[in-house]
Amino acid sequence: MELEHTIVAGLARQQSFTVKGEHSAAHIGSGTVGVLSTPSMIAFMEITARTLLDKHLPDSHTSVGVQVSVSHLAACPLGAEVEARVEVLSVDGRRITLTVEAWHGDTNLGAGTHQRVIVDKARFLERATG
Repeated sequence: MELEHTIVAGLARQQSFTVKGEHSAAHIGSGTVGVLSTPSMIAFMEITARTLLDKHLPDSHTSVGVQVSVSHLAACPLGAEVEARVEVLSVDGRRITLTVEAWHGDTNLGAGTHQRVIVDKARFLERATG
């Protein structure tokens, strides 16, 4: 599969999420307060990245996260709307590198990079359960 022709630098997506109790640091266990947890913020970024890439892949393929390097820059309260923004930086064979950000209004909650690898779903599951 020629990914360079379907997934290219500059492809971008934005997706909104509402911060719920299950996304809080206290609930996840990564902290003790009721604000957006770092793992949940990263999950919002990864979901947005996967959704972007899935739109450019055949149904037999998906992407899996293999690396995340993100700084959590600001707190965000429960009930807030968070916008995750991702953009493809580069494509190297099956490896896709993206910039990722999370925003609450004008506040940058987090930023960094994320790498995903394109896999054949059936082969990937076979190896995982094999």
